[in-house]
Amino acid sequence: MLALKSITFAYRPREDRVLAAVNLGQAEPWSCWLTRRLSLAMLERAQKFLASTSPLAQRTTPDHRNELAAFERDAALTATAGAMSSTPTDALATSAGSAELADRLTITQQGQGFRLDITGDRGGGTSGVVLRAELQRILRMLEGEVIKAGWVAVVAPPTAPAQEGSPKPARH
Repeated sequence: MLALKSITFAYRPREDRVLAAVNLGQAEPWSCWLTRRLSLAMLERAQKFLASTSPLAQRTTPDHRNELAAFERDAALTATAGAMSSTPTDALATSAGSAELADRLTITQQGQGFRLDITGDRGGGTSGVVLRAELQRILRMLEGEVIKAGWVAVVAPPTAPAQEGSPKPARH
């Protein structure tokens, strides 16, 4: 299995799938297509898994775990921002031509990090251990492509409470 060193996601409307391009520009690149079902399941389960394994979340009350998870995610995105770079479009096009269909994706805790394994339907795959912040970044990158695809509705942030004396919104 190929060692995971870098990963890029790109939604392709023609296939209605997300391309996961691994190790582009290196000696052994590999790529796969993530379906809607697999992408959404990964995002949902991985966020729950990260929350359940967070040392910070385990030290706080259940009432504050969501806020703490959001804080941890924001801190991870800030910490990994410097590692981000643009991927040339032609590299993605080349990668798409040889992409396998992702068959299985697993995340397991390994020491202080997380092991990310992706297996394709033709026997290819990638595996690597990433830090918590790096996994948060990978999930955010995938989430961005899922939103571009329109596979989920973006939830609007909560609005400020209404001022006293102002009319209340009508609900149907």
